[in-house]
Amino acid sequence: MARNIRILAVDDSKSTLEVLKRNLQPAGYEVFTCGRVDEAVALLEDLVIDLVITDYRMPAASGLDLIKHVRANLPDVEIMMITGYPSIPGAVEAIKDGAGEYLAKPFTNEELLSSVGRIVERLQRRRVLASADTPPDNFGIIGTSPEMEQVFQRIGKAAASDANVLISGESGTGKELVARAVHYNSDRRTASFVPVNCTAIPDSLVESELFGHVKGAFTGAKESRAGFFEVANGGSIFLDEIGDASPTMQAKLLRVLQSKEFCKVGSSIVKTVDVRILAATHKDLRRMVKEGTFREDLFYRINVIDIHVPPLSQRGDDVLVLINHFLAEFSRTMHRTPPTISDEALKALRRNDWPGNIRELENLIQRLVVIVDRDTIEVTDLPETMRFSLPREGSVKRSLEEVEFEHIRNVLAMTGDNKTQAADILGINRKTLREKLKRMEEGTRRGE
Repeated sequence: MARNIRILAVDDSKSTLEVLKRNLQPAGYEVFTCGRVDEAVALLEDLVIDLVITDYRMPAASGLDLIKHVRANLPDVEIMMITGYPSIPGAVEAIKDGAGEYLAKPFTNEELLSSVGRIVERLQRRRVLASADTPPDNFGIIGTSPEMEQVFQRIGKAAASDANVLISGESGTGKELVARAVHYNSDRRTASFVPVNCTAIPDSLVESELFGHVKGAFTGAKESRAGFFEVANGGSIFLDEIGDASPTMQAKLLRVLQSKEFCKVGSSIVKTVDVRILAATHKDLRRMVKEGTFREDLFYRINVIDIHVPPLSQRGDDVLVLINHFLAEFSRTMHRTPPTISDEALKALRRNDWPGNIRELENLIQRLVVIVDRDTIEVTDLPETMRFSLPREGSVKRSLEEVEFEHIRNVLAMTGDNKTQAADILGINRKTLREKLKRMEEGTRRGE
């Protein structure tokens, strides 16, 4: 936290300067000191300083004068006011003039480090946002966290080979982006990338969808049609949510992966296919294999190279980088100047768990850009679940179902009642969402 942070401490008391230096330097901060405001102004012209800690009352110019000077000339520098003459009007004036924190003497070491820590956290959030204007190009995927660096390394290794890849991760983490990155950085990039939603194909259409059919093969087959594997020949086929594939679909997939051959429905002509499999799932396939709900032989066919995409809650400051990216993207679409985000709102966004991952974050930022007309997005513009609030009486006595229903209502409100988007964010399908909404309506009618 403290790395590369320079602090200028300004106080006419040498003992106070010694206390500040003695506590801050061991915490990793680089500390400069001076006893007068004019000395501080001169030093600020020669050094790049991140945080100014200034006393309130000093000879000649006061700490408030220094705050005004810094705010007028060095807007990126953070400020903290300390004083041995605490007063409410003084604190209000200092905060109004730009001090981020106000600390009364005598203060404990813990109070000092805590206050400085809060300021540095704000400073680093701003720095992340500023550096996010031009995020590094990692296969077209935005992220700078160590967790994502591991993903990028895996993508590079997978792209350099022709082995099948299994991509795992929660719903909304960007598994298809990873699959596309592998394909478009491989030797197969000039051929087709064909996405297949394993959840959406009924058993009666599995063979026709995967392998195609000839004219007259069944009622309604008025012309011949190529299947996914034929279209993907020479390229990659992306089997999205393969954990939801039916036993019938699993068997058909295993056969074509083993033999590299298939026949169209209604034809006896054997076709050879050269396709790389990129599969994705939010489920634990190893557990499903043990339970007998997913074929072991198919699992080992697709899981040659594994890439795990971490949830957004484990990606640190990537949240801030993505916020900045989506703000710019949706503001450009809306033909408006990207709004800024207040520090409190930014802090709330940063600490949110994001159960819907990137998809949830993208949806929220789009909604804020559309709805908020002001230049600054405040914490009150965020969904209620992201704001700080004291627990209401009886809130801890609510059932798990009540908490779940409240979350569903908030997601529906955030998506403008778009049930498809809401289902995606919640990590469930539309049918499950409809069933939950039906139970919610029944509970409302019963007065629960």
